[in-house]
Parts: sequence; structure tokens; C-alpha cells
Amino acid sequence: MTDVLRRGRASLAFSFLTQGVAFALLVTRIPAIQNRYGVSDGMLPVFLAAVPILAGIGSVSTERLVRRVPPSRVLRWSQPVVLLALLGVGAGRQMAVLALALAAFGLAVGALDASMNMLGVSLQRAYGRSIMLSFHAAYSLGGIVGASLAWVGAHYGPPLWVSYLPVVLVLLPAALVGSRWYVDGEAQAPAEKGGEAGAGGGLKWLLPLCLVMTVAYIGDSTVSNWSAKYLQDVLGGSEQMATVPYNVYMVTTLLGRTVGDIGVRRFGAVAMVRAGALVAAAGFAVVAGAPGAWVGMLGFTLLGLGLCVLVPQTFAAAGRRAYGTGRPGASDAAVARLNVFNYVGFLVGSPLVGALGDAWSYRGAMLVPMVLVLVTLVHARSFAPGADRYGGGHERPRTADVGRSSNGLRLRPGPSDGPGPAGADPQPGHRPRPGP
Repeated sequence: MTDVLRRGRASLAFSFLTQGVAFALLVTRIPAIQNRYGVSDGMLPVFLAAVPILAGIGSVSTERLVRRVPPSRVLRWSQPVVLLALLGVGAGRQMAVLALALAAFGLAVGALDASMNMLGVSLQRAYGRSIMLSFHAAYSLGGIVGASLAWVGAHYGPPLWVSYLPVVLVLLPAALVGSRWYVDGEAQAPAEKGGEAGAGGGLKWLLPLCLVMTVAYIGDSTVSNWSAKYLQDVLGGSEQMATVPYNVYMVTTLLGRTVGDIGVRRFGAVAMVRAGALVAAAGFAVVAGAPGAWVGMLGFTLLGLGLCVLVPQTFAAAGRRAYGTGRPGASDAAVARLNVFNYVGFLVGSPLVGALGDAWSYRGAMLVPMVLVLVTLVHARSFAPGADRYGGGHERPRTADVGRSSNGLRLRPGPSDGPGPAGADPQPGHRPRPGP
């Protein structure tokens, strides 16, 4: 079982990395895409907004789809569509081709993001300890790789499809081969007395996590879309320096996620989420009040370290709490619905800061995401691990049995899988054995 889980974790991490590369190659070459197709400045926001809207539709559709097919199969076939759609964006010439390629990209990205995080949540449960941040660290690494490849393409000036083709030729077959080792979760834990199953039903308890997800992506989109302009126009940085804040943000996000699982295991998810929110709020405060470009860079560094923990832990908390309801498919449904608010935050964040910056000031506009991210503190208890015990200074033993389905690998509960009484060891006098 250990080898199966390790291969499943490695293959899923590669999928996160691949998605990071693909998304970065799209968003960092928007000016080149605009020039290739002759998209006007007035039409560009329409195209950019269409992608997250369609991604939200893809995520909601995935919630229904995984009732019939396992998430691993959705991920296995949505990832090649994303890569081929990226190549289509680079190869076309007519506006209709761009619209079709972006539509395919958006729908597939929604399915991809939802199914990846479903598998990540189920693998974390199988491990019995926090590993969710490591998957998102792989995504951050992919973003850095993709942005670097985009810089090379922009610097040397080959056609877009020439820049994209080698990446697709390498990543697409590698992702398909790696998909052989995806591991699906299967069983639901028994409903806990007084838990979500008996507290109003449905997924109403998910709303605080949806709010946190939206706030996190408002902060992320603020950095992605406004850091360069802010550093150059407001803080007086050079054009070259204006390219640095986003890279610094991505690097610190990667570093924070790389070590974040250790912090969750040591201090618990609630403490890490609170700390992340406070550090992110401090980052926005430093950016808003910075007297110059170098102090502004410090603020963007803090933002990367603070925001990096929120999204992975929100997915983990949603899957963990839904699993405890005992309803078949509740965890996958929660992750798919929560994933929609990823795109809501992306859609809200950039226009919000832009409108406030034009009507008021960009320094003042940076205070709005600062206040919003502090809302996370109000809902931090939603991240409490409950009876799962991992992520709260505890780890539970991995007792899942791994079986093979027609699609691949699937986890089945062993005789002692699932939570026992809160605070009790699985066996008297037996200390839970940590995972690898």
C-alpha cells in the first residue's frame, strides 16, 4: 500500500505541476495572444472573463460527473484537453478559433482543478497527515517554470505555437503515463453525532470556506494583475523592477507551501490559517504604505508567504468535513462546489482593485483585500480537524486497503479505518504510526 500511495502522490503532484505550467503559459502571453488575433482592448476583458466563468461551469459539471465515473478518469482526460487547447490558442489565426480554444481551455480547467483537488483530499486522508500543501507547491513550481518559458518565448520571438508545441509534446504524454497511478478515494466515514449530517443537512456548512476561498483568490488576483503596475506607477520602480514582484510572490508561495505541511502537522490547520491571514494582511498594509519600490517588494514577499496556505487548507477542510457526514460522494461534491469560488475571487479581485484605484487611489485600493483577508480569522474554526485528528498535532494510522478498479486504483477502508472517539487511540496503549 505504501508504494501505491507514494506513486499516487507523485503522479498527482506532476498533474498539479503540469497545470501550473499550462496556466502560466496562457496568462503571461496575453499581450502576444492579443496581437496575434487582433483582439481590441475593449474585447480583451470579455475573453479573459469567459475563461473563469466557463471553468466554474466545468467545476459544477464535474460534481455531477464524478457520481458516475471516478475523479481520476476526469483528471486523466481533462488534462490533455487543457494542453491541446493551449496549443490551439497559439496556432489559430481567426477570432472564432481563439474563442473555441479558450472555451475548451476554461471548461477543461474547471474539471481539472476540481478532480485534482478531489484526489488530493482523498490521498491526504489515506496518508493520515497533511500533504495538501505539497500538491499546491508543485502547482506554484509549475507556474514559475511556465512563466520562465514564456519569458524565453517573448525574448526570442518565435510564433506562439512554436513556443507552446515543445511543452505540449513533453507534458501531454508524461501526464497520460502518470495517470496510471492516480488513486481514488472511495469510502465515506460514518456520520458523527452532532456533525454536519445532523446540522441542517446539505452543504450549508461549506459557505464560510467558500468565503475564505473567494477572499484568497481576490488577494492572489490582485498581486497577479496589479503588482507590476503598482510598483512602477505608484512606487516609482523601473520597468525592469516592475517585473520582479510577481516572481517574488510566486517564489515565496512555493517556499511557503513546501514547508507548510510541516507547520500544519505541528501547530494545526486553524493556527496556520490564522497566521497566514495575518501575514497576508500585513503584506497588503506594507504595500499600501510603502514609501518606495524596495519596501513594496517586502510587502509582496509577505503576501506570498501569507496567502499560500489558505487555498490548500480550504480544500482540505472541505473534504475532511464532508467526509465526516457519511454521505456517499459528499467530499467530492464539496470540493467541486468550493472550487467554483476560486474563479469567483479571480473575477472579482482584479476589477475591484482597478475600479477603486481609478476612483480613489491605488494605495487605498490595496487596503480593501487587506480587510477582506482578515475575514478569514472569523471563520478559522471551520478548519478544525475534528475527529480526523491529523493537522492538529496528531497523525492517525493509515489503515486503508488499496484495491484495483476497472479505471485504476481505489482506496477501500480497512477494518480500523475511520475515526474513533475523539482523542482516543485506535487501540489501547497503541500510538498511531505516522505515515511516510
